[in-house]
Amino acid sequence: MHIEVARNASDDFNLFHDKHKWLEITHNPFKGPIVLGFQLNTLIEYQMRLYREAQHEEQIIADKKLRFSNYQMIFVNALRPRQEMSLEIKKTLIKTIPELTLTNRVSIKSQGKTILLGYKKETQTPLFLADTDLSTLPDLNKVSDKTIVPGTEFFLKRKWMHNGNVKNFLSGSLAEQSDYFDELTHVAQYPEVFPCSLTSGALLVKAQLENHDFKANPMVYTSHDISVDRLLIQQLKNGDKLHILVKQLPESTENTLNHTSIMLRTYECYGLLENKEILFRIKLNLVPLEEIIKNLSSKN
Repeated sequence: MHIEVARNASDDFNLFHDKHKWLEITHNPFKGPIVLGFQLNTLIEYQMRLYREAQHEEQIIADKKLRFSNYQMIFVNALRPRQEMSLEIKKTLIKTIPELTLTNRVSIKSQGKTILLGYKKETQTPLFLADTDLSTLPDLNKVSDKTIVPGTEFFLKRKWMHNGNVKNFLSGSLAEQSDYFDELTHVAQYPEVFPCSLTSGALLVKAQLENHDFKANPMVYTSHDISVDRLLIQQLKNGDKLHILVKQLPESTENTLNHTSIMLRTYECYGLLENKEILFRIKLNLVPLEEIIKNLSSKN
């Protein structure tokens, strides 16, 4: 049910998360639906929030104007329903060079296997895709949804924020949604990862329009590099429009999975508000499931 709620809240129709259609994926090794990558990121976001509060680190973040929240995650294995799992957060390391950074190593494990490894970092500037200049883009409000932005390589998917979807995504990710939304006290604070999660749906729509066969050639995430603007997240509200831009980079033998010959499919993704301010920047890596299975078979 947690997977159902999260995928419905974020419009993620990937067959890997469907309680029925996972059976239709060719050579699916997971034998059931699997947890969304952005669900795990949201669990980490929530637990890091509790950790920061317990260590009084949110005051450092505010005082030092650490505006950007960064997630650097590598997906090692899939997590399935009813699997017991544990999240570990290592003690905060504070670095001042090249800029002030709060860093925590995080990991999720289940049944003796590592599911996810990565870092949560707080910085004054975005760690990922920081040099991108999107100021010359045309007015995205006038560009048709699900099309290429004229004069660019960006595919556009338009979404709108809905408090109900955010609450459901939080609950589906084992986060306490009442810590973010409370109508009686007029609290409505958007979490960081939810807007980013809508990128998966944008990628799926793009692939669908390109006639990608989701059953015969399924793709899986290998990593997420995310930078979110805290200041803009705090300003988000119900009904806000979000322009999601997706650019696929050329595949290269220089960009492979963990020293294998499997070429990564890399995407640069951005979430822009109506005034072109960049809410989030994400670099995603995917690979065909078939290539991973082949690589594992050759090792065995």
